[in-house]
Amino acid sequence: MKKILFFLVLPVFFLLLTYKTLFAVSLDECEKNPSVNINDCINLLSGKVTELSNQKKTLASQISQFDTQLKITQLKISDAQSTLTKLEKEIGILGFRIGYVTDSISKLEKQVKQRIVATYQQSFISNLELVVASNDFSDLLLKLQYLKQVQENDKKILSNLQRTKANYANQKDEREQKQAAIEEQKTKLEELKSSLDQQKLEKKVLLEVTKNDEVKFQKLLAEAQAEQAVVFGGGKTVFMRNVSQGDSIGSIAIYSASKGCSSGAHLHFEVHKNGSILDPNNYLKSATVTYSYPESQYSIYGKVNPSGNLPWPINDPIWINQGFGVQKNSFIYGSAGHMGIDMQTGPEDAGGDTVKAVKSGKLYGGSYQCGGRYPGTLNYAKVEHDDGLVTWYLHMIPN
Repeated sequence: MKKILFFLVLPVFFLLLTYKTLFAVSLDECEKNPSVNINDCINLLSGKVTELSNQKKTLASQISQFDTQLKITQLKISDAQSTLTKLEKEIGILGFRIGYVTDSISKLEKQVKQRIVATYQQSFISNLELVVASNDFSDLLLKLQYLKQVQENDKKILSNLQRTKANYANQKDEREQKQAAIEEQKTKLEELKSSLDQQKLEKKVLLEVTKNDEVKFQKLLAEAQAEQAVVFGGGKTVFMRNVSQGDSIGSIAIYSASKGCSSGAHLHFEVHKNGSILDPNNYLKSATVTYSYPESQYSIYGKVNPSGNLPWPINDPIWINQGFGVQKNSFIYGSAGHMGIDMQTGPEDAGGDTVKAVKSGKLYGGSYQCGGRYPGTLNYAKVEHDDGLVTWYLHMIPN
């Protein structure tokens, strides 16, 4: 019986040992112990982000994910700054070494020049003169040995000079490489700081938009999910009639008419072709617009820069609630980002709520039942044009 228990407990022991090895540091250590390896903390927190992203989407989980991502970025900034400091220190040491090598080269070159002059002068003394000038045979031998030593010394000086020059070149190359690494690290640091600022802003906007209200967050989430479901074939669509450019095709739905599928009265406008989502800015003509959010939030909700020749689907004055392609990898839209332009006709009591076809084509109307915690109905229209273009009009009642 003891042997059986031993073999049952042994695998558990190894599992615990493996778990301890895989997670060598804890979140608490990462926050409180400055000597903990930064890369271990980054890996641990990255796993935490993945875990949070797989959880059910709630406001609390999204804020927690933001906080964890902020910690990761701050750790990466700390690591980049540490690497930068180390590289700058190494550059300083290399600079000192290069200065020392430069001095050595100058001294060796001076010695070489002196020896060249001496050897040149010595070369004018013939062997016969050397013999005549010698007092005896031993004196001759000493002079010959001296000449030989001079020649050998010259060779050593030349060899040392070549070696010192090669060392100088290597030190200089290494300094240039480290200088390039410093520039690269500075660029990385600036990118990380910019990313950190963006993450802080996104978290701030999330709290501003939702007012830390779980109900409002779930409504925004339901709206985004419903819009994506509609344009990817989730709704029932029926042919209504042929329309010309500028024809009325319906009106923007009031909030109560699309409960659970809209955060407020607005038109979500998209452009598709051959199954691809296109930027509406390339099709809508230039217009004067007003943004329903402050300039400080342009980086979150985006701006419009229309440059096409099609009229807008609503009357002036045009107010923009959100641009195309913004909030990629955000808490609501995911990697695709916002796929259209959200707009309304000025303040909700001005300019009317009419929605118009931007181009002639076949009008289809449909609706989609939102599920989840805030069910409701999303009404929409689409117009198929002769050139293969398809325009979508969401959160409106087609007629």
